[in-house]
Amino acid sequence: MLQTDCETERLFLRLFQLADAKSVQELAGHEEVARTTLSIPHPYPDGAAEAWIERTRSATEIGTIYSFALVGKENNELIGCVSLRVSKTDNQAELAYWVGRPYWGLGFATEASKRIVVFGFEELGLNRIYAAAMTKNPASYKVMSKIGMKFKEILPKHILKSEVYEDLVLYEMANPNLLR
Repeated sequence: MLQTDCETERLFLRLFQLADAKSVQELAGHEEVARTTLSIPHPYPDGAAEAWIERTRSATEIGTIYSFALVGKENNELIGCVSLRVSKTDNQAELAYWVGRPYWGLGFATEASKRIVVFGFEELGLNRIYAAAMTKNPASYKVMSKIGMKFKEILPKHILKSEVYEDLVLYEMANPNLLR
C-alpha cells in the first residue's frame, strides 16, 4: 500500500479530511488566493469544499490525484494544499499548490512542493513533473524554480479566468533517477 502521509521540517502533509472543509473554504476562497490560481472560484460556494475533498479522496484511491493538506506542526492548522494530478498513460504529473493568504511569503509552498516532488518520483515512479502558473503570479513560478524545475515556455492567453484570457508560464523537471 502506498504511504501518503509525509512530513517536512515544519509541515505534516496528509490527505484532506471532511473536517478541513471550513478552513479550505476560508483559505482557498480568499479573493487574492482565488485570483492567482487556475481553478479556485471566488466566492467559494458553500458545500464546494466538502465536494472537492470527496472528489480528491476518490481520485487518490484510483491514483489520479494526490491532494495533500499542508498542516503546520506548530499549531496543527491548515495552511494550504499541494497536489499531483497524475497521467498514468504518460507517467507524469502536474504539480499544483495554494497557500492561505496569512501564510504567504513564509516558504510553505516551496517546502511542501519539494517533498511532494520526491513523493512523485520515488513513491509513484513518475518520469516527469510539470507545473503552470499565470504570468501575473511570479511568486508561484519562483517556487517552481526554487524546487529545481526548469522554465519551459510561456503559453499566451492559455486559460480564461474571470472573463480574462491569461498567459501561463510552464516549468518542468525529469526524474533524476531515470536519467541514468
